[in-house]
Amino acid sequence: MSVADALVDAADDGIEFDGLTVEPHRDAYRFATPDDEAVLASEELRERADDPFATNWYYWEHEVEGHGTARRAFLRWLEGTAAGGADEDRLPVPERYDALRGGHTRHWGELAVTVVLDSEGQRRYEVRHEDDVGENVDAYTDPLDARELVKHDDDGRYRPLSTAPSLPHGWAFVDLDGRDLVETVEYIYPATVANWHREREGDLDVDHWEDAAGRQTGIYGIVSELDDEALEWAAEACCVDSQCLKRREWDENGDEELDVPRGDGEFPCREPCSLFVAAARKFTTLEREESREYTFELTPEEKEQVEDIIDAVADGRTDDIREADVYEGANRYRARFLRAKRMDDHGLSGTPTYPEDHDHDDHDDHH
Repeated sequence: MSVADALVDAADDGIEFDGLTVEPHRDAYRFATPDDEAVLASEELRERADDPFATNWYYWEHEVEGHGTARRAFLRWLEGTAAGGADEDRLPVPERYDALRGGHTRHWGELAVTVVLDSEGQRRYEVRHEDDVGENVDAYTDPLDARELVKHDDDGRYRPLSTAPSLPHGWAFVDLDGRDLVETVEYIYPATVANWHREREGDLDVDHWEDAAGRQTGIYGIVSELDDEALEWAAEACCVDSQCLKRREWDENGDEELDVPRGDGEFPCREPCSLFVAAARKFTTLEREESREYTFELTPEEKEQVEDIIDAVADGRTDDIREADVYEGANRYRARFLRAKRMDDHGLSGTPTYPEDHDHDDHDDHH
């Protein structure tokens, strides 16, 4: 159905959408926008089919449809200007069209999603890594290809967490319609559009740690033993922007919040993921060990170097420290020098202090 046919067909029931009003008026129709108002006969109404307000209405009501769906809400958000994406915060249609003709881009995690308007008011979409905007990269049109493209990072390492900030570069999905765009985004970041929409509608079902841990069985059943403080350390280690682009919405339970930043991502995390549960299992076994005091001989600068090494590994900066950066504590040659000086066949040479009732063997005496 053409825009003109659809406009006339809907006029008797009335149209009220994005600043456009069309309604019966005596033997004609009232056609009104914020900048124009006229009473038109049926044929005259057809001649308004190329008006931006008419093509905008047609796109959303006949091409996208699906009122109340996550897909429609996401596509509408892409054209908005406010962070919340509410309809009342959107640019008026003429100003929005001006922006869309040149390509309007919003960011979703590490993705740059661009909407372009064609001459008939239809939208075409493109999605790529945000670092690749303006770059000549491999083009794809089948959303299914996205699943394979994002399985590994730029160094070929498998990405167990789809929302980790390690999205590979070098590709773009081009000339997509709205349905294929959302499908592509969901292959790259599964369930993010759906959960984002549920949160906007007030329907996000948050599954807190206490319940999630209580459902674990087998080797993961022990995670429920992780105490409150260790749970916060685990969230600080795993659930911050540098490690995951989701915004954590779950806590210890519905009444007790974790004292850890939630993240700034657009899409919410409604439950502890499988990777967090796996890490929590290891953290639980680590927390079962009793602390001991060790006596090591380190110079003040060597102590700072150990701290630098821990920070560099925790922040993922080791690959950025070159061999020539010998003033960096986590420099490979500096670390090898420290190992040669302070470690023997049994590891760090130090003396542990044991509880009085601890029974230790000769092997322990070396550490």
